[in-house]
Amino acid sequence: MGTECFSVRIIARSPEDTEDIGFRLGMFLRSSVRIKTVMLYGDLGAGKTTLIKGIASAFGISKRDVGSASFIMVAEYETSPPFYHIDLYRLERPEAVDAAGIWEYIDTGGVAVIEWAERLADMPDNAIKVHITHLSDQEREIIIDGVDREALGIQNV
Repeated sequence: MGTECFSVRIIARSPEDTEDIGFRLGMFLRSSVRIKTVMLYGDLGAGKTTLIKGIASAFGISKRDVGSASFIMVAEYETSPPFYHIDLYRLERPEAVDAAGIWEYIDTGGVAVIEWAERLADMPDNAIKVHITHLSDQEREIIIDGVDREALGIQNV
C-alpha cells in the first residue's frame, strides 16, 4: 500500500492546534483522488473527536454539528464529497463491525473517518492512519502515516 511511505509527527499544543491539523487533513482529503479513508487510533480523551471537528470543518460542517458518534455509529453529512464520521467504540468484535455494514461507507466516493479503527479486521486500501497520544491537559502527539507535511501545508508545527 502506497500511503505509508510518509509519516508526519506533530505536537499539538492546544485543542485549537488539533482542530487546525484536522482542517489541513480535511482539505487534503477533499482534493485527494486516491485517499478517502482516515483510520483514527487513540485512547478515550486523546482528541479524536477534536481532530474530526477540524476535518469536518474543511467540508463546511460546523463544529457544533460534530460530536462523538459513539451512540449513532455513523454520522452522515451531505457534502461534496459525502463525509462519514464512523465510531466503532461500541463494536468489540470484527464480526460485529462487518454485520453493522460499515464497509458500505468505505471506498464509495465519500470520505470516511473511522474512530477506534483497530476494531476493523482489515485495513481499507489507501487509508491514512492517525495516532493521537495524550501528552498533557492541552498537548497531543499526532502521528499521521500516509501523507507528508507538504501535502498538509505544515512546515514546522
